Amino acid sequence: MRVDFDPRTMQSSAFYRLLTAVVVPRPIAWVSTVTPDGETANLAPHSFFTIACVSPPVVQFTSVGRKDSLRNIEETGSFVVNFAPEHLFEQINATATDFPRGVSEFEAVGIDPEPSLRVRPPRVAGSPVALECELHSTVLLGDSTVVFGRVVHAVVDEDVMTDGHPEAARLRPLTRLGKDEWGTLGGVREISRVPYAQWQEDRATP
Repeated sequence: MRVDFDPRTMQSSAFYRLLTAVVVPRPIAWVSTVTPDGETANLAPHSFFTIACVSPPVVQFTSVGRKDSLRNIEETGSFVVNFAPEHLFEQINATATDFPRGVSEFEAVGIDPEPSLRVRPPRVAGSPVALECELHSTVLLGDSTVVFGRVVHAVVDEDVMTDGHPEAARLRPLTRLGKDEWGTLGGVREISRVPYAQWQEDRATP
């Protein structure tokens, strides 16, 4: 038996808990930004994150409410998506703390920054991947803002690559689940897509 949920009759917070419990696992955009004066570097995890387009390369994440990340991006026009690896679990969670805007999560949590190549915000030195982005556009949806960033530079640690390609087993991504739950990479299965002609042939074969 299934249980029905109607967002029209539920509080938004309750439906939020439902959605985040069933849309899993969610990759994490560990977003670094900088204040317009360049004095404070901000770092925060956002789990409403994915690829929006490949040509041009655009990624997107959602800021639920007007977070420091969003304000800085709107005012400076750039940000970095740092990969969230399993071994930095505690630090990633700590950067979700609601520090005042004038406090740098890099300094408060003890995370080493490194200069980016194409944008102003720093990268996380200990993250194996960084996507340097220029703001493409934003879309306001209710209490949230979807941020689209054009990737202008990417850097990948050679230790997580095999034959020049990043490997999930080496990246060991951290993901968000429901409630206060986080996930790590389990088993990895590989299978090729089946072309329609092959599918027809296989179906016709007794």
